[in-house]
Amino acid sequence: MHILVTNDDGPPSTAASPYILPFVRALERAGHTVSVIIPDSQRSWIGKAHLVGQDVVASAYWPPATNPDVHPPSNQTSDGRDGSGGEAESGDEGKGKPWILVNSTPASCAQLGLSKYFFASPDDRPIDLVVSGPNYGRNTTAVFALSSGTLGAALEAAVCGAKAIALSFAFFDRVTGGEIVEEACAHSVRVCEELAGVKGKVEWGDGRLYSVNVPLQRGVSGRAVRWTRMLQNRWEQGACFQEVGGGAGTEVEGAEKEEVRLRRGEEGGGKGADGGSADACTADSQQRRWKARHFKWAPRFTDVYESVQRAGPGTDGWAVKEGETSITAIRANFMHAGPGEGEFKL
Repeated sequence: MHILVTNDDGPPSTAASPYILPFVRALERAGHTVSVIIPDSQRSWIGKAHLVGQDVVASAYWPPATNPDVHPPSNQTSDGRDGSGGEAESGDEGKGKPWILVNSTPASCAQLGLSKYFFASPDDRPIDLVVSGPNYGRNTTAVFALSSGTLGAALEAAVCGAKAIALSFAFFDRVTGGEIVEEACAHSVRVCEELAGVKGKVEWGDGRLYSVNVPLQRGVSGRAVRWTRMLQNRWEQGACFQEVGGGAGTEVEGAEKEEVRLRRGEEGGGKGADGGSADACTADSQQRRWKARHFKWAPRFTDVYESVQRAGPGTDGWAVKEGETSITAIRANFMHAGPGEGEFKL
């Protein structure tokens, strides 16, 4: 197959986007033609947004052989060069097919990949499947899925008429490499092949797409793959933003740094991205109430995990909690779609 890969975590890095490089390599080892178009920086939690009023710059990027610790901040000009006059940092230029970096959202990457790249040249066959991911962290339950840039790109691909899969890796101890990741990538390739195959095993069309969540655990390829429904849950009051001190000049941390902090909170299944709870500050007077205040995105993941526990078997979150791969069929109109019961036999 010719598979278009995008993500919301941006270019490869151990800190914020550790899974796309080994996944692309796994697809290539399986004999697939792979084209890659991704945001040039961290774009998690952005859903299916497009950036209005901003020119989009797309430039070639040769991926490194292995994940760097971090991806250098993008400072590209309209010709794909960095602000110092040199080429944007990447792997060995001219070796193999480059990836495309875009200074926009995952949904925009999917749209551009399907309509402006990878279809017009003699070397490119039609795209058979779009895979968004693997996301750095799970996208189970409604509160995660509705904000997910990974699902956003897959939704965009689906409304463009493409077969699309949103793929997410649920980690439990911040595994970013090694045999466990390699197994998860090979397992995910097989799941994607079965979903997109011509065997008539699953349905496509009418905006249908699939959200796949793979637990990063040794032996995942030998465990069940289950059809699940997406758990309809909600944020509890005060669960998403934490008040911080500082005056008008306070700057928000970089997106990549923030994402690392959030993922540490997800790993622990704890009270928040920084281990805290809901806002400690309250508006205790009219003067305080209307004074400028500062908040940061700090979701309290325990709310999500507790909702999964209460719901019991059958949901995406429960399957992943049990170490099983979850497949949830949805439509690009936020409605569930079948099938939805029993084990998915590979």
